[in-house]
Amino acid sequence: MALGCGGTLGKVFLILINIIFFLLGLGLLIVGALMKANVKIVTDEVKPALNTVTVSSYKLGDLADNLSVVFIVIGVFIFIVAGLGLFGACCQNRCMLVTYAILVLILFIAKIAAIALWFTMQGEVEDKVKNEMLTSLQTHFTDDSVDTGSEVSRSWNYMFMTLDCCAINKVTSGTNDFDQSPWCTATGKSCKDSSAEVPRTCCVGVVASTYTAATAPCTTGVSGYNTMGCYDALKAEIDSYSTPVIGVGITILVIENYSGVQAASVIKLFIFQQE
Repeated sequence: MALGCGGTLGKVFLILINIIFFLLGLGLLIVGALMKANVKIVTDEVKPALNTVTVSSYKLGDLADNLSVVFIVIGVFIFIVAGLGLFGACCQNRCMLVTYAILVLILFIAKIAAIALWFTMQGEVEDKVKNEMLTSLQTHFTDDSVDTGSEVSRSWNYMFMTLDCCAINKVTSGTNDFDQSPWCTATGKSCKDSSAEVPRTCCVGVVASTYTAATAPCTTGVSGYNTMGCYDALKAEIDSYSTPVIGVGITILVIENYSGVQAASVIKLFIFQQE
């Protein structure tokens, strides 16, 4: 069936929009792949500490570990939707275009709900995560060692070294988050008994093979340690991925809105309209 001027223009616009749509899906795939490759947050050593924190009944460590997979799946889904739009427009296939328009509408509604929920709940979720991280540290941190203590305690030490952070809130003095932890309060522990204010694993530049050589100026003098709290360090790591993803999501939202309208227009013009 031949196309009128309006149908041809609509077809061209729909193809161009879905090429952009396709590239944005590729962007999400790349972000997911990079996040999957960057195991800085979700190493097996760090996960036990993160998994003591829950977000809507999900363990934080598992969420961080699976977030990259979510981005990849969404990117693939957008690929499929964009492909339907491209082939539907190029081949003038009514079935593909109708399916495409329906999927775009579903995606559009879902993204509006997700983005609205994120901005509404973000502050509450962040406060809850920070409080639960502090509770976990003050409950489970028993030794400044990766060889002794509970699995969660060892995991906190790995987190300090992996994320270059210390405690949950920023340590600014001898009075800090560790004061209420078993490392300081339990009989025979090394915190105040050895005048230590922060664990050896908080010292700048230490790793699992070198933290035992950490010197007193770091542990007792509260200098030469990682100044960023682990909540802020973790948030910075997640934000480095979530910020571009939110930007891509909003862009996709705008394109979905226009492409859905354009698809309906093209269907009307070159599928149902008789010459």
